[in-house]
Amino acid sequence: MAIELSKPLRAEALASLERYLSENFEERVGNIAAGALLSFFIEEVGPSIYNQAVADVQERLAARVQELDLEIHEDEFQYWRRQGKQGTKPRR
Repeated sequence: MAIELSKPLRAEALASLERYLSENFEERVGNIAAGALLSFFIEEVGPSIYNQAVADVQERLAARVQELDLEIHEDEFQYWRRQGKQGTKPRR
């Protein structure tokens, strides 16, 4: 699965990358060079970040599924227990 950014997101990423390179390396990099660098990072490092994010989500979902029984558990065969608490006459 190829990782792709939407046009607006890619434009923001390019502007951020250009600014970072300019401020930290005191070198102005053009839009084409920044675009090539961004594409390289997305292709080379993107899958690692994506896979880690998927693993994190799987871990959180597994924890939630384990808690599900506690959150929605209903005690069984409660009718007669409730009847006894309401003070109804016992069967003769």
